Amino acid sequence: MTGKKIYLIRHCKATGQEPLAELTNEGKEKALELVPILEKFHIDHIISSPYKRTIQTIKPFSESIGIPIIIEDKLQERVLSADPMEDWLEKLERTFIERDLIFSGGESSNYALTRIRKVLDEVLESKQMHHVAIASHGNILSLLINHYDSTFGYAQWQEMKNPDIFVLEQVNGIITINRIEQ
Repeated sequence: MTGKKIYLIRHCKATGQEPLAELTNEGKEKALELVPILEKFHIDHIISSPYKRTIQTIKPFSESIGIPIIIEDKLQERVLSADPMEDWLEKLERTFIERDLIFSGGESSNYALTRIRKVLDEVLESKQMHHVAIASHGNILSLLINHYDSTFGYAQWQEMKNPDIFVLEQVNGIITINRIEQ
C-alpha cells in the first residue's frame, strides 16, 4: 500500500525573523534550486506559514507545477518571547527539555507542537491530500520532528539548514521521518 508523504520544508535564508522578513538574494536562489528537487515528489498540495519568507521559499515551486499555496496561520514560527532576550539560545535550549516552559508573551514547546499537529492531523486524515508540501520554520518544525523522533532535539535544530527538507511518511498507520539530502 502506498502511504502518505508530507514534505516538511524549512524556509530559505531570510533577512530577519519578523513576519515580513524577505528572503536574501542567496535565499531566492535556493528557492529556485528547490523546484527540481520538489518536482520529483509528485506533490499535490502546498501549505505554507503566512510569513513572507516561507511563501517566497515555496512560490517558485507552486508556480512551476501550477498548484496554489494554502496559507495556514497555525504554521507560523513558534514565539519564544514577546520581549528581546540576549540569551535566547540558552532559553530556547531549555524549552526542548522543559516542554511547558513559557517566557513573557511566548508559547511553550507543547503549545506550539499542538498547533502544528492540528495541521498535520488534517493532512493525515484527508482523502484528497497524498503528497503534501508544508513550508514553515525551523523551531516549530523541529518540535514536530521531535514528536516522531525523540533523538531530534536542540542540537539537531542548530544543524538545520535554510532550506531543509524532511519527509514524514505514513504507511499502514506507522509514521517515520527522515531528512532529504539536497
